[in-house]
Amino acid sequence: MLRYSTSTLALAAAFLLVMPAAAQNAQTSDGPEETTSVGTGASDSSDEIIVTARRREESAQDIPIAVSVVGGEHIDNTGSFNVGRLQQLTPTLQFYSSNPRNTAVNIRGIGVPFGLTSDGFEQGVGIYIDDVYYARVASATFDFLDVAQIEVLRGPQGTLYGKNTTAGAINIRTNQPTFDFEGKAEISIGNYDFKQAKASVSGPLSDTLAARLALSTTSRRGTIYNVTTDRFIQSQDNLGLRGQLLWEPTDDLSVTLVGDYNQQDAVCCGSVFVRTGATQRPLNRQFAALAAALNYAPPSTNPFDRVTDLDASLNAGNKIAGVALRVNWDLGAGELTSITAWRYWDWKPENDRDFTGLSIVSLSQNPSQQDQYTQEIRYSQTGERFDFVVGAFAFNQRIDTQGTEAQGSDASRWNINPSNVLSNDPTVLEGLTARNTQFLKSTSVALFGQLSWKVTDALTIQPGARLNYDKKEGFYQREVFDGQGVPVLFGQTGARRAAQLAVFTPQISAPEASDWNFSYDLTVSYKLADDVLGYATYAKSFKTIGINQNGLPTDAAGVPIAAAGQIRPETVNHYEVGLKSQFWDRRLTLNLAAFRTDIEDYQATVNNGQLGVLRGYLANADKVRSQGIEADFSLRPSERFNTYVNAAYTDAKYVRFVDAPCPPELAGGTIVGAGQTPSAPGTPGGLSPANCDISGQRLPGVSKGTASPTSAWAFARMPGSVCSFGRAMPLTRIISSSCLWVPATPD
Repeated sequence: MLRYSTSTLALAAAFLLVMPAAAQNAQTSDGPEETTSVGTGASDSSDEIIVTARRREESAQDIPIAVSVVGGEHIDNTGSFNVGRLQQLTPTLQFYSSNPRNTAVNIRGIGVPFGLTSDGFEQGVGIYIDDVYYARVASATFDFLDVAQIEVLRGPQGTLYGKNTTAGAINIRTNQPTFDFEGKAEISIGNYDFKQAKASVSGPLSDTLAARLALSTTSRRGTIYNVTTDRFIQSQDNLGLRGQLLWEPTDDLSVTLVGDYNQQDAVCCGSVFVRTGATQRPLNRQFAALAAALNYAPPSTNPFDRVTDLDASLNAGNKIAGVALRVNWDLGAGELTSITAWRYWDWKPENDRDFTGLSIVSLSQNPSQQDQYTQEIRYSQTGERFDFVVGAFAFNQRIDTQGTEAQGSDASRWNINPSNVLSNDPTVLEGLTARNTQFLKSTSVALFGQLSWKVTDALTIQPGARLNYDKKEGFYQREVFDGQGVPVLFGQTGARRAAQLAVFTPQISAPEASDWNFSYDLTVSYKLADDVLGYATYAKSFKTIGINQNGLPTDAAGVPIAAAGQIRPETVNHYEVGLKSQFWDRRLTLNLAAFRTDIEDYQATVNNGQLGVLRGYLANADKVRSQGIEADFSLRPSERFNTYVNAAYTDAKYVRFVDAPCPPELAGGTIVGAGQTPSAPGTPGGLSPANCDISGQRLPGVSKGTASPTSAWAFARMPGSVCSFGRAMPLTRIISSSCLWVPATPD
């Protein structure tokens, strides 16, 4: 769906408060200069674009990393107010989300399998805001707040960023407190009742203390109409707050205290009816027959009507907050940096898990709470021939989840075979409830270092290494109760109990795992000319161990399989060559990269036919490969115009995956026995394979070829201000405007 929106300009009242204090210093000024541009980081002038991709400030074109740089101005101009919209500006970045909890970010086709979300394993793309690691990918659904620059690092970043970056990292830098008064405001209005307001103000509190406050709020009417509740769903309702205090007692020491709060309260999430496909279940167990038996029909069979009839409560309540303390100490020979942070996540979902107006699943909600503590300390030094970074990192996380799932009045007819007389007795399953209690403790510590050796003025050799220890402890308990509140226990007999146990089976498990891993990389770069850099990289990285946190698979007798509690770490071998070049006084930028990433023990959802398991669970696929080429082109002939084009070809496939879940057209029938051959796809009542060999097939949800052009124009430049607007193509067409005001300082 395309969304068109227009914006108006406004200056927040907060700015009016600071203007009198600064008026006495106001002089003629050309205004602040926006240095970073979209994509490759083209500049308004010949100034270099500074990034912190290697945990120190460097020119974007001088680092041997495939990185896309997006400046804060272009984030506003193109309407890229979250990670989902950022993917239009960066090659091979993919974002998909059915709700904040079930959100994934991939780079180059890898990171997390499509549709797989579990607390028991890590994402493959790390998200960092001002050097603080955000372990919950749900943070990617929030609006960007007072962002100065975003760096999207493509390829493994395990040496400096850690275990969770086998595919890449998103490094977000916010605007920092200033000792000069400045402010910015933006108001956007669009269709679907879209409204967004952003504001920030910064200035001194004393000679050594400065503060910055930022606010963002977004609301939008839902895009799907629910005929049952007479309201729209899939809405947006976001609020973000950030406050910072900067203390600089000396020129060599700075201490920054940051606090943030983000809240979502959307009516979400649902879907629309598209169509049904044939499976291998008997015809009387497929959707058409089951719906007819209950006299049910979807409100529309045309998905473009955008209507649904969900009858359960919907909510995607999401809160993320935290506090961070950053200390930078210039020791003369080098710089010491410490980042201490606490993060909190509160997830309060309500869902309609049967996705229809029928009362099959009457209640489905699994609220979770997370506490996360991180500590990083590092020392960096820059010299004529040697640059290096060394450091240590510690991470502790606890997630608690309380789940409730209940069956409704239509559950018996839907879930029990029509040949069983109990299918006509609603009381068998109505009120059947599963209460799930689980927690996860995750601990990680690491030592890391990276060296840049300038062998000559043109040749640089860069080795890096990281030693990491991980430990995960989980607990899962499912208690089941019938409609009268009587416990349903494993091993109970009788037809009613058998039908109930087929839906919810009690279980208790406590998986745990620990592991040491050693990551390393080696990059060789060569300056072919003043603004032309070639590089080659090999990286050995990993994604840490995982555990099956949402219950273990069971064997044919219903007994949990303890061996399935642990998931082996992914092992990554990465190869990349690239060229970074600038011409025309750095107004034209062309960057190229070719890569290949081989992953062994890829963490995925599997079936295990050898153990008689029908339910999918977390395990390891043998091998996955992602390879391709990328191109970034940026042209900025003047400070008022910038155009950027990125294109990529990605070939991501399962090299070997022999026990994958089967597609629906091969599922639902009687599992084949020895010497039997599975039926043709979609054969009602046919024979289904226990699992499927999908070796050689592409990873789901990965585009083979992508291209995205973006342009932005500055339309006004007034004394003490910069106003601009832009347009992003092709997926989302947004015209937006913003104004930045900074009083000039006397010469």
